[in-house]
Amino acid sequence: MAQEKNYDVVIVGSGIAGAIIAYNLGKQGKKVLILEAGPKVPADRSNYMKTFFKANAKTPESPYPPSTQDPNSSTADNPLGLPDPGKENTPRYTVLQIDSWRKPKQCYFDYQDQPGVLSPDSPDANFAFASSYERIGGGTTWHWLGTSLRFIPNDFVMKSKYGVGVDWPGGKAFYDKLVPYYEKATDEIGVAGSKQQLDKLYSGFDGQQTFGADYDYPMPAIDESLVDNDFTTHVKNMTIDNTEIYTTPTPQGRNSRPGERRQCAGNTNCIPICPIQAKYDATVTLARALQTGNVDVLYQHVASNIQVDVDTDQISGIDYITYDTQTGDSTGNGTVTATKYVIAAHAIETPKLLLMSKNNVNFPNGVANSSDQVGRNLMDHIMYLSWALAKNPVYPFRGPLSTSGIETLRDGAFRADRSAYRIEIGNEGWQWAANDPFTTLADFVFGQNNSQTNAAGTGPQGKSLKFNPDLPDNAQLFGDALTQNLNGIFTRQIRLGYLIEQLPNPKNRVELSDTLTDNLGLPRPKVTYKIEEDYVRNAFTSAKEVSTQIYDALGATEYTKPADKPVFNVTDTDKELTSTNFQYKGENYKFYGAGHIVGTYRMGTTKENSVVNERQQTWDHSNLYLVGSGIFPTITTANPTLTIAALAINAADNILEDLNKTDSSIT
Repeated sequence: MAQEKNYDVVIVGSGIAGAIIAYNLGKQGKKVLILEAGPKVPADRSNYMKTFFKANAKTPESPYPPSTQDPNSSTADNPLGLPDPGKENTPRYTVLQIDSWRKPKQCYFDYQDQPGVLSPDSPDANFAFASSYERIGGGTTWHWLGTSLRFIPNDFVMKSKYGVGVDWPGGKAFYDKLVPYYEKATDEIGVAGSKQQLDKLYSGFDGQQTFGADYDYPMPAIDESLVDNDFTTHVKNMTIDNTEIYTTPTPQGRNSRPGERRQCAGNTNCIPICPIQAKYDATVTLARALQTGNVDVLYQHVASNIQVDVDTDQISGIDYITYDTQTGDSTGNGTVTATKYVIAAHAIETPKLLLMSKNNVNFPNGVANSSDQVGRNLMDHIMYLSWALAKNPVYPFRGPLSTSGIETLRDGAFRADRSAYRIEIGNEGWQWAANDPFTTLADFVFGQNNSQTNAAGTGPQGKSLKFNPDLPDNAQLFGDALTQNLNGIFTRQIRLGYLIEQLPNPKNRVELSDTLTDNLGLPRPKVTYKIEEDYVRNAFTSAKEVSTQIYDALGATEYTKPADKPVFNVTDTDKELTSTNFQYKGENYKFYGAGHIVGTYRMGTTKENSVVNERQQTWDHSNLYLVGSGIFPTITTANPTLTIAALAINAADNILEDLNKTDSSIT
């Protein structure tokens, strides 16, 4: 299909980074075209809500296309009915696929085999990646939590200050340059927060200040929950690794007051979908971009190749494939051209596209990949979960999923020896930790004890776990007795999540599968993912110990279940290989994903050690920019979305500057 308009910029991906760049360039009169692989943003979210309500598993991806479960696919070998990603035009990795990581007809990613016979604590073990993403208009912000924390200056100098990881280009100076963009990002998202509380927190990190002198959040903070209050009241005068800990209200991208979007109604459903759009998602910015009149979006256009001019090494076009239905045949193809190009397709799909584009004479290993850094240093905040019953009712399952956290352990001298982490306080009871309310309900209806509340047993503190000592083990209840027992448990459920900082490791990478393709014939990602470093594993040891100390302070009873022993060798057992379990210092752990997919085309100081410079411009092609969390040299200690947004606004300024130089040279 012939291109009908001349564009200044072509962007691949309509998530938060792509939408922000399109909006900021559109406001300046630049003509922008977005290629989006997924379906268009719906007029309202009712159909996504219906899909979510009908989904058997309420996972982060469950409301969105393509369907995460297909009853027709359910077999003894595929009990969850996972659809075959080889028959989908825009498959993506979902959390339901994690335990099916060795089954290519159920899992989108291809994985490396285990490297020989391994002990349970081997640092050489390969694991399943534990986080997912979306390929739809608006991107993964459809199911983000809304946490809008800034990084801290020491996050940018990990190598020079603590001797681990790498520094960001310019170190703390990079952070200083980012501050005004953080403020713009906070305004764009519409963050509700308490400047006073965050000033107190950040000033504790070597007296660092993170706000401009005259800046405040657009909206007051979301009210803290009763769960938060229980932690705030009892977590006092506690010191961990010579660091005082206390709770801090979490700044959030959701409305605390009515405005352009509705006020948060506390549905505790932020993930997978805010039913009333009180929470920001990128469709908000995408709509603003379209309203400039300078931005066009082509949905269901899958970028398949990046063309490079053989004489100039400039990007000369992006090829795409179209489709009408998710499992139907392709319906066409074409090429779009512009002056500048931006790839904003997330930290998995962006390197995949760069690596697929290997038919260019000067770049046989893929576009922007002369450094061999494309796809490397894949990271996530790997999570340790713990859970307990509070001494008295705290009434969870209300409010946003999380409204406070313990942030003071994001930095300190301990960071030379172990990963830092922030501790998220959950408002959703044991929903994530133990699949409640279903698990406990089933226990007391069918006489089971999967929640550990319905039979004799002891937990990490040595306390009895049986909730009602007057009941027999494996009691079966009905009527008022069932209701009263469940109310007693559900109203006391609390959960902590530790977001552990993972180091960049070039072995952790995204490549192209040699054998697996999607329905369009495009190669699927091949992922290698390890947790090699004692530095990271030490943080799990710390998190386990700190959890018990905190629950002791609350007078709570801890129910955190020990993980199963990892199974790495098929020859040793008839069990399936475990996906996210590992052993360290004699303890078995299970890690979870935070949904923070980072690295794979990192920013750096030279074209030998990185893919893009600090302007987010590729070293190899001056008219190609890569944005999103893939450019982060380290994952740092905060949820990434606010920083993704800040860097996208910065990238828009850089692209605008370069476009204006181009225009000036033409005239």
